[in-house]
Amino acid sequence: MRAIAILVALALSTTAVHGLSLISVKDEIAMGREAQQQVKKTVPVLADADVTAYVARVGKALAARASGPRYPYSFSVANRRDLNAFALPGGPVWIHRGILHAATNESQVAGVLAHEIAHIAQRHAADQITKQLVANGFLGLLGAVLGNDPGGARTAQTGARILAGGYMLKFSRDDEREADRVGLEIVRRAGWDPRGMADFMDVLRREQGRAPGSVEVFLSTHPAPAERAVALRQLAAQHPGGRRDSAAFLKVKARLLRLP
Repeated sequence: MRAIAILVALALSTTAVHGLSLISVKDEIAMGREAQQQVKKTVPVLADADVTAYVARVGKALAARASGPRYPYSFSVANRRDLNAFALPGGPVWIHRGILHAATNESQVAGVLAHEIAHIAQRHAADQITKQLVANGFLGLLGAVLGNDPGGARTAQTGARILAGGYMLKFSRDDEREADRVGLEIVRRAGWDPRGMADFMDVLRREQGRAPGSVEVFLSTHPAPAERAVALRQLAAQHPGGRRDSAAFLKVKARLLRLP
């Protein structure tokens, strides 16, 4: 019991500093794979090869510039009109087709994807899940911590159960600010204009006034766009330039308008 108490104390203390003490990268990837299977059962996937290939190309170009562990990033398009995007642990990124409809240029789409990639690269999901595991019963994962969890199966299942309550984790405000800051740097390194991230906040505010329901879920899991726009513009001003649009984006926009 003394060993267990020491492990619990260590986990709690390191969680406060690092937030990642209970979940390895391998476990995080396993959680993401299981969560991805569950999400695909409930979220309609856009069945259009051209649009999904386009999003994957942009996403992979951004992910190649992300720091941190080499996660198996993947990019899926949800066939939903509302404006939202989310990341699962260990690599999967989702973007709603509504984002592609609302964005006015490619740098805005790149900014949305980069923000979600940054959540993964900075291991924010692992941090949040660890906090929930500690709060809800650390002993349930003790076997995994002690190495008695072959292949991380129990860890993946436990994490997936936490995610099952709502696959879009609510990150802290500090996490969101960091994802904006890191995401903007990813956008810049990948060659897009980082101002696109701030510009998309203006798009969100416009949609909030025009059709509040279309951004309701996004705003429930992200800080207010006005606040984010100010901070992002200050950061982007330090790195002017970069690609704003492409013929491929315009083609995808036109294609989406023809899809049911």
